[in-house]
Amino acid sequence: MNETVKQIFAYAEEHYGVEPDYPFPNDTETPVLRHPGTKKWFAILMNVSRSTLHLDGDGYIDIMNVKCDPILSGSLRMEPGFLPAYHMNHDLWLTILLDGTVPFEELTSLLDMSFDLTMKKPKKRNKSE
Repeated sequence: MNETVKQIFAYAEEHYGVEPDYPFPNDTETPVLRHPGTKKWFAILMNVSRSTLHLDGDGYIDIMNVKCDPILSGSLRMEPGFLPAYHMNHDLWLTILLDGTVPFEELTSLLDMSFDLTMKKPKKRNKSE
């Protein structure tokens, strides 16, 4: 686990009261961050081969998938460090490289957005009320 992943975990605990969850049996390498109210994932962190992501070089790279506004994710994917979501809906999720390309402040801003997007939606009021 690289230093950025540790910082993300610390940020999630401090700001949302959330610790990493390991939902996949026999996999202690792929944590998710779940919204405490809805239990929906707002981030998943993975270590993926560079070739799987069509990146240059050998070996593996740490990534984080977050839920993102589709308009923003389309723009971000044109920037270094951002890719279409790996193993997630490409319209609603975004993959971020955790190799230092994306500043930590931007990572936390996107994590905040993902957290907000996975919050419980207020119930719509019935017109008869």
